[in-house]
Amino acid sequence: MADRDRAVPDRAVADRLRPDAWTRGLATWFGCGYAKKAPGTVGSLGALPLFALLQYALPNSALLYWAVVGALCVLGTLAADRFARATGTKDPQQVVIDEVAGVLIALGFVRHGSVLSLGLAWVLFRTLDILKPWPISLAEKAKPTGLGIMLDDLVAGFFAGLATFVIFGG
Repeated sequence: MADRDRAVPDRAVADRLRPDAWTRGLATWFGCGYAKKAPGTVGSLGALPLFALLQYALPNSALLYWAVVGALCVLGTLAADRFARATGTKDPQQVVIDEVAGVLIALGFVRHGSVLSLGLAWVLFRTLDILKPWPISLAEKAKPTGLGIMLDDLVAGFFAGLATFVIFGG
């Protein structure tokens, strides 16, 4: 993390903005974001149990699947914004809720597909998230901060899912 990305708030502001347990838990996806190496990849892997649970609980309901993912996107945006403000960091590497939402979008396109299609969606998502080609790179500049943190991953998830859907023919 570059020093220029970190604005140290004064002590009173820092105490007031300290992320609560809910914000910290959701933003870091229950600690995945604290992985010493590749926290984004760990967060993307951490999304897989939720994906499996949704597949088991909602096997025939695309509407409910996308409603849960949408709610996670909204709550994740709020948590990411609050965590970033509390830490005084533009895009804290500990925040991985964006990877969780992005990979759920990618997997959602092929959620009833083969293990190969699910694996490809996951790999494409991570590749796009890391490389950030246009328009993904444009999305991360969105304001407010929480939206910018989330949006590039949501766009990466969309393109990864769409590409996998096209490759595997739906």
